[in-house]
Amino acid sequence: MEPQLRVRPPAVAGVFYPDAAGELAQLVDGLLLAAAPVEGAPVPKALVVPHAGFPYSGPIAAAAWARLAPAAGRITRVVLLGPAHRVHLGGLALPEADALATPLGLVAVDAEAARRAGVPRVALAHAREHSLEVQLPFVQRALPGASVVPLVVGAAEPQEVARVLAALWGGPETAVVVSSDLSHYLPYDLGRSVDEATACQVLAAQAPLLRGDQACGAAPLNGLLEVTRERRMRAELLDLQSSGDTAGGHDEVVGYGAFAFHEV
Repeated sequence: MEPQLRVRPPAVAGVFYPDAAGELAQLVDGLLLAAAPVEGAPVPKALVVPHAGFPYSGPIAAAAWARLAPAAGRITRVVLLGPAHRVHLGGLALPEADALATPLGLVAVDAEAARRAGVPRVALAHAREHSLEVQLPFVQRALPGASVVPLVVGAAEPQEVARVLAALWGGPETAVVVSSDLSHYLPYDLGRSVDEATACQVLAAQAPLLRGDQACGAAPLNGLLEVTRERRMRAELLDLQSSGDTAGGHDEVVGYGAFAFHEV
């Protein structure tokens, strides 16, 4: 008798994104089409992508995911890292699941790569976490059939994250995606100024460590930047906006940046 498939159910469908499959597919496809890169644009190895509700950060997220879409079929694995918003977590954690569900169906967890990650499985860290979940519909529509290695990152040093990334880096079949928003709840103009400074740090890759008030995903992002420095990767800013540019007011905004990293 085959073991039963362990599935992590969606926690924020109907809140951060539509819970109807047809509506969700149409929305994500439209965002990806609007953000489609020029023909011949290089496919990045790694991305930084925001993770708010789709009306707020969806267009910025699509600017990143659309850069991977031309490699659909070649990219078969996405190493997905996002911050722990709901629980205190030391280090990194995988889910106790073989697949992750969205209204569009199941995304397989790459079992072999998960073993190579060498981190524990902590169901509670994933149960209500949205930072990874909101990326899954983009995986399903931009890279259909790709599996994921979903890693929630808590209190982890950049070197710890970098070691895990090194174990999972792979070749052209693997993409790395860090899920992070930028500044939170600042007035529009101040938020823009802070996010522009943060973007400069990310693009320089030699700057001091990012702080949590600059990016809620600072822990996984600092780990990725450790790797990009070692590999002398080229960074590219794809989009930089805030909730005040998309679906919110200007009194308190959340910043969203999309970045790509290219192997040279």
